[in-house]
Amino acid sequence: MLALPPAPAPAPRRQMIVGTAMFSAAAAMLVGGMTALWFHFRSEPGLWKPAKTVIPEVATNVMWVTALLALAMVQWAVYAARRGDRQHASVALGITMILGLAHLNSQAYVWKRVELPVRGETPYNSMFYAITATLFVLVVVGVVYAMVAAFRYIGGRTKDRETISGLALYWYVLAALHTVVWFSVYVTK
Repeated sequence: MLALPPAPAPAPRRQMIVGTAMFSAAAAMLVGGMTALWFHFRSEPGLWKPAKTVIPEVATNVMWVTALLALAMVQWAVYAARRGDRQHASVALGITMILGLAHLNSQAYVWKRVELPVRGETPYNSMFYAITATLFVLVVVGVVYAMVAAFRYIGGRTKDRETISGLALYWYVLAALHTVVWFSVYVTK
């Protein structure tokens, strides 16, 4: 009796990567639309920023640097996971979470120091809180995603590297979005 060779292994499923890419694209469209509104309102004649508003630039720069450092840490986690280095992947994921929390802390500090009412005479107040709160929520999602990836990887799913790769994709998009918001809201004001 002749036997057929075994069937080839099925292609890996990339549901986590595809889901992360779709969510990241939606987040990029949301932040892009809000940034376009920011520039639209800013270009209209009249008062834009209230005169007494002072944004602490050190805290905003710390937010930007922590976003970039978190990006480097999550890439280290991907590198360590591909090599099977569980200890370094765990440390990198932990540092990513800590940097995400530092980013959130800096944003809360900026909100506390800027002392703007949500509704103001110009659209600056509402747009400032809308854009920064949206980015705040996206960073919270990134921290939770890092926690899920860490629990999965530390829990023994070392062969499943798709979660960590999806996390890296999300933090790349998040760092790009934060750079856009940082430049448009905090630098150019």
